[in-house]
Amino acid sequence: MTDGLLESYMLGVLSDDDRKEAEHLLTTDPDLALQLEELEVGMEQYFLQNAVPPPPSIKTALQHRLVGAEIQKWEEQSMPEPPRPEPARSNEFVDVEVGDPSHIRVHKYWRAAFIAVFVLSKIFLAFGLYQYFKSNSLEQEIERLKATQQVTSPLPQGR
Repeated sequence: MTDGLLESYMLGVLSDDDRKEAEHLLTTDPDLALQLEELEVGMEQYFLQNAVPPPPSIKTALQHRLVGAEIQKWEEQSMPEPPRPEPARSNEFVDVEVGDPSHIRVHKYWRAAFIAVFVLSKIFLAFGLYQYFKSNSLEQEIERLKATQQVTSPLPQGR
């Protein structure tokens, strides 16, 4: 009955009827409420352990916004907008495009170079095989000629 219900409730992806049912079950069943709490703690620990730190410019921008908001909230007066931090330099972080892991995208010039190398390798392979078989047949021809020469030429006689 509660298979995946707690996870869905915690993530907020339940319909209104299912959410009401989950809230009712949580108020009536203390073990279920304890499971939800353990699930929340486990998920929080997972996210904290696998967190990726943001670029430093994001942190300073958020600090400026928070400081400005805190001052406006507590002092009830407007404050000039805090100085905006410099945008992150393009060479500090690399934009990564996630796509289908079974395909690799390369620049169109690399594709042409790869095709040229592939075609040339096939040409050189065919040429190498041709030379190998040609030299092999020439060696066999030489051996055959040597054999016929020995059979046809008489042995030299001593004087």
